[in-house]
Amino acid sequence: MLIIRDLVKQYTGFELNCSLEVKPGSITGLIGQNGAGKSTLFKTVLQLIFPQKGTIELFGKQLSELTEEDRRKIGTVLSESGFSAYLSIGDVKKILKQFYPEFDEVKFTQLCRQFSLDETKKIRDLSTGMKAKLKMICAITHNADFLILDEPTAGLDVIARDEVLTMLRDYMEEKPERAILISSHISSDLETLCDDFYMIHDGKIILHEDTDRLLSEYAIIKADEKTYLNMDKTYLLKKKKESWGYSCLTDQRSYYIENYPDTVIEKSGIDELIMLMIRGENI
Repeated sequence: MLIIRDLVKQYTGFELNCSLEVKPGSITGLIGQNGAGKSTLFKTVLQLIFPQKGTIELFGKQLSELTEEDRRKIGTVLSESGFSAYLSIGDVKKILKQFYPEFDEVKFTQLCRQFSLDETKKIRDLSTGMKAKLKMICAITHNADFLILDEPTAGLDVIARDEVLTMLRDYMEEKPERAILISSHISSDLETLCDDFYMIHDGKIILHEDTDRLLSEYAIIKADEKTYLNMDKTYLLKKKKESWGYSCLTDQRSYYIENYPDTVIEKSGIDELIMLMIRGENI
């Protein structure tokens, strides 16, 4: 669906230099700190900014080869973009109907009713959660085959986040060949949604892993000084010095459970993974 090869976008004091792939039928998460390059990558794919080097293929074509029809197959949610605050939800529906020949007006109306969005309300009068749900409804009601979502659940309470994620799951079930590239700071959302992850730091991809393997085989080993010094470090990725010894990240949890049964070994979530990959030292 999306293939990025050796993409380079340079700014003063920052360089994005990365490759990644989003396969048809999959939801791919992009994780990393603020300023790591996530939004820059999204904007480059959408041709809001242009790279110095590299290639981007979408729907099997170079970006420059995409037709208007191809571009209508992309749905987006960007954190800093949206419709004028003085428009009503009904006005937004009319605009989408004009721009997208495959806009599903019935579905738009149904989703607005389902998520308690009054079409007479102006965008300026909507809560943060309502605005987020409206953005998502706009992205998925014009028969898009690929979604680019930059922090779509930011600032939402747990109920609103669950509603947004439900929309995404329903969207994927409608057409199995669809795909999504999504970023979020809320790790629990991505763990239950994504098929695989890319981790970006300082503009570079530093990790790519399937979600199942990340949640089953990645772990944090908490070892005292003596245990760490004598430990087989073949499958350790990062270490971090602690007052009591070392925290170590591994992608071979089963190996260390079997060989070091008396050592504390905890499953690694995305937050812990980010922390050790960025702040930890190489072995």
